Amino acid sequence: MPATVPTETKPDVDAIVETIIYLYTESRRLTKGMAREVGLTGPQLTVIKLLESFGDISLSSLSERIRAQNSTVTGIIDRMEREGLVRRERSTTDRRVIYIRLSDKGARLARQIDVEPMEIFRAALQSLSRDDVRDLLRILTKLQKRVRGTLALSGARASGAPRDEEP
Repeated sequence: MPATVPTETKPDVDAIVETIIYLYTESRRLTKGMAREVGLTGPQLTVIKLLESFGDISLSSLSERIRAQNSTVTGIIDRMEREGLVRRERSTTDRRVIYIRLSDKGARLARQIDVEPMEIFRAALQSLSRDDVRDLLRILTKLQKRVRGTLALSGARASGAPRDEEP
């Protein structure tokens, strides 16, 4: 059952939810449009820009960063590898770990894509004061933990776990 929002904060809470949905929707729309311009899917563009920003990333870390199942990311990487955009390389220290790396073609494509949602968000955030950025991070981190807790709890309930167990 959803939590009850106090009447006096309901308009603010509704405005925040609306803003979050707007940012999410705009991010997806922009990513999809930019991806289409360069012949990629939205998730492929996201992977290319993540690899450009962070360098080699393990498959499991990549899955975590784009919030997708390993099997979904494996399919995305399979297609990108066939198109010559990325390479898989096994770790020399742990043979179970496979790193995803941009190929030369993928790196060239990543450099061609100037504006993307992450950059738009970064620019908007950099226009805020240092205190506002710290406050926003603190609040968003709190919100993320509560959402994760709610999702974990609802997942436990859906799997048949007793209702009084906490995640």
